[in-house]
Amino acid sequence: MAEPVPVPADPPQFAVADAVQRALAEDLTPLGDLTSALLPPDQTASAVFVSRADGVLAGRACAVEAFRQIDPSLEIAWSAVDGGRVRPGSEIATVRGRLAPILTAERTALNFLGHLSGIATLTREFVERAHRASGGRTRVWDTRKTTPGLRSLEKAAVRAGGGANHRGNLSDWVLVKDNHVALLGIVEAAARARAMWPGRMVHVECDAVEQVRVALDAGVDAILLDNMAIPEIEKCVALARKAERRPLLEVSGGVTLDTIATFAATGVDLISVGALTNSAPVLDIGLDIVI
Repeated sequence: MAEPVPVPADPPQFAVADAVQRALAEDLTPLGDLTSALLPPDQTASAVFVSRADGVLAGRACAVEAFRQIDPSLEIAWSAVDGGRVRPGSEIATVRGRLAPILTAERTALNFLGHLSGIATLTREFVERAHRASGGRTRVWDTRKTTPGLRSLEKAAVRAGGGANHRGNLSDWVLVKDNHVALLGIVEAAARARAMWPGRMVHVECDAVEQVRVALDAGVDAILLDNMAIPEIEKCVALARKAERRPLLEVSGGVTLDTIATFAATGVDLISVGALTNSAPVLDIGLDIVI
């Protein structure tokens, strides 16, 4: 089995800075950190990020940015990387410097690390089950079911977990869904897409084998097999293999950790899972202060 091509896990820095700034504003408006103001301003300490559970790390850039925005003089040394496994008791990073700003930034840094690591951890579980069932052929990707304002960060966490990214937004490519098909039909929608947006991928949602036949004849780039039963999916895979121009085949709907292996074994290329970003439990990470 070929090794996967490494994909950068970090989100764009401007997206990190913006998300962290908004999160800190929630904590510090209007009067700042009243409790940390009680501490001697020159008191220093070290603080260690420690994982309390098994998981996959993501969100380092956000944690760094949280401390940087509060106090750029704080020093952070990492013992783990995004995409790396952590165990209960694993030391992830150490922060050194003035205690008051460490405590001010603590919750924001932990919120991002826990949330994004939870996404990476759940993604890794889905990916490993899909790979075992398909010999590494079938990939898992996310959806646009993301937390408003955090899409870039959450999609980076999916990459850290070994998953792939579906559309980042509505401008990435043309995805003709059931409501579009009802109004335009597959052939007309595909023709309009090619005329209006040449060079963009044309992706069509189908919920029946006959629709897949039409989409194949229309020469679309990708077909989303929506909420189909396994026998129907297998028929669609067989049809696509015989097509003059084989599109990517994606499965969506009814995919859980218990069912993903069965879907992956059908021979589809991609499986989309909204749960990666909208239902992942937080990974328990703590910050232990050492005075």
